Amino acid sequence: MSAFGPLSNSMATQSSTLYSVLTKTSRRRKVKQKNKKCLKVCQEIRQGLKRKQSEVLEQWCLDSPRESTQPWRNKRTRKLGNTQESEWAVSLTDTWEADSGFSSEISPPASGRSSPCVGVQPSMLLAMDCEMVGTGVNRQFSELARCSLVNYSGTVIYDKYVLPCRPVTDYRTQWSGIKKEHLVKALPYEEARNEILQIIKGKIIIGHALRHDFAALGISIPHEMVRDTSTSHLLRQMHGSAGCISLKKLTGTLLNRSIQVDSTGHCSVEDALAALDLYKLVEEEWEKSLQPQVQNSDPATDSTSSLQHYMQDEYWPDSITDCSE
Repeated sequence: MSAFGPLSNSMATQSSTLYSVLTKTSRRRKVKQKNKKCLKVCQEIRQGLKRKQSEVLEQWCLDSPRESTQPWRNKRTRKLGNTQESEWAVSLTDTWEADSGFSSEISPPASGRSSPCVGVQPSMLLAMDCEMVGTGVNRQFSELARCSLVNYSGTVIYDKYVLPCRPVTDYRTQWSGIKKEHLVKALPYEEARNEILQIIKGKIIIGHALRHDFAALGISIPHEMVRDTSTSHLLRQMHGSAGCISLKKLTGTLLNRSIQVDSTGHCSVEDALAALDLYKLVEEEWEKSLQPQVQNSDPATDSTSSLQHYMQDEYWPDSITDCSE
């Protein structure tokens, strides 16, 4: 018995050591397998989340319009049609409110849309309004004294007082809002005219009774490039009248907005914004009715070149051709 005692002890020790090693190895193997399973589950969960996120995003893109139709969502600044428009908008930041006396630069889309209907790009649309004063003997001439341009989103991109060619004999303040002090540092007519024409070149012009504005600028715009709210049969039907309706009445009835109430005269920016919102009320129907005309011309190219043609002296009103009288 004594001879096998040490041997038995040695074998027992070795067996215990081997068992310990095997146990640790088995335990490590189980831990690795468990880790692999956990990693695989995590990867599957991650892939599932990515697929779900992709499906939700794709569905959202399909269901959502390209541009928000809610005014409070349309907070992105639109890219203006050209760099010059951008420069005008920046230059007005510091002087606009003090110069015009009109505090709002944003016109909420009256139609509920923040972008035009299909076929008309936002950069193609501008709303215009001009104020005129009387010049010459017996106030026989009507000349430009202020011009305001507003883009589709309602941002003022141009608003300047203009010095007429002839001495002013009637400021027509109760209608024009123009006073003597407004013209002290006003831009000379030719200079202002050139600036305005560069901005409106190739654009669709929205306004009320625009023939007076175009006459004051000495130009004629192709019919398909004009959206005059004073001649719109759609707006007349909505108002319930057959004849010509003033901008003030149209705005009051259809937009439930009061304009031209100040005793100091009209504001060209306020009037331009009103015309813009009236246009938006019937925008889709108006543009559809003009589709046959638009198909026969390319506004992006034809109107730009034709505008230069219409700027020739032969098309200007006689009262504006000669500024030396």
